[in-house]
Amino acid sequence: MLFPVTGNSGSMATEIPNKKFRKCQCETHHTKSILCQILNKEHGSETKWHQQHHSPHCSTGIKDCSCLDRRRVVLKTPEAMCRRASGVLLKTSIFIRNLPSFYHMPLDDQLVLIQQNWAPLFVLDMAQEGMDFNLREISVPSLLKKVLLNQSLTANNELGSSSPGASLAKVQKMKNLLWKCWDLDISAKEYAYLKGIILFNSGCCVLKCLPYVQTLQQEAQQALMQFVSTMFHGNLGRFASILQLIASLRDIDADAIEELFFRPLLGEAVLNVLLLETLHIKPDRL
Repeated sequence: MLFPVTGNSGSMATEIPNKKFRKCQCETHHTKSILCQILNKEHGSETKWHQQHHSPHCSTGIKDCSCLDRRRVVLKTPEAMCRRASGVLLKTSIFIRNLPSFYHMPLDDQLVLIQQNWAPLFVLDMAQEGMDFNLREISVPSLLKKVLLNQSLTANNELGSSSPGASLAKVQKMKNLLWKCWDLDISAKEYAYLKGIILFNSGCCVLKCLPYVQTLQQEAQQALMQFVSTMFHGNLGRFASILQLIASLRDIDADAIEELFFRPLLGEAVLNVLLLETLHIKPDRL
């Protein structure tokens, strides 16, 4: 078999809680002057996140607007979730290490594929492990507010760190993708084939062994189609739904993952370098 298949956790044992975010700031009425709003203390307080007790996969009700990118979030329980994320990342590296076909490629091709595709692989492993996470929004004072309130421009934020958190818009894309995977109830074999399609993605890459990588991706896609056809009585609608996840996976922001799950542990260390060392791939050897 081309791709190793690990045990599947099966259906989700617990309901994954959804988050109801506050009303988009773009929809508020600006009855006060800009200066009053900047100096108003109520806008500097941390926003509380409320859970919904309905379907875990329903919409958050937030309109897609530019203010989502300006809103920053951090993990509500960073110590526990960062440890769990580290375990998921280890699972990602084990999957790659167990692929002999991957190590048959030149080292620089291995490096390119990992740097391009580790983030979507990580999210797939999060989905397979049923890893949900709770967030809290942090206030990030504007430069003008800091000047007006005579605050230090280098002062640490309320978390005791210089980290500004991750973009709400990018984190919400990640959560939406997790919910899609759980809705489909993807099996262990389907996850393995999907990871193969993602890892051997040669798009926007300059690879020495491009035909080899393209062949491996085609094999993974054919294996997935055959498995789905066999297990679901020729229903290729499921196959199409799983393939639709690939576009969303490619849109996952690696920096947001690093900021949210690994910055509290790594500090200024580069996650890419640590992952490559785990896989025994040394960039300085290239």
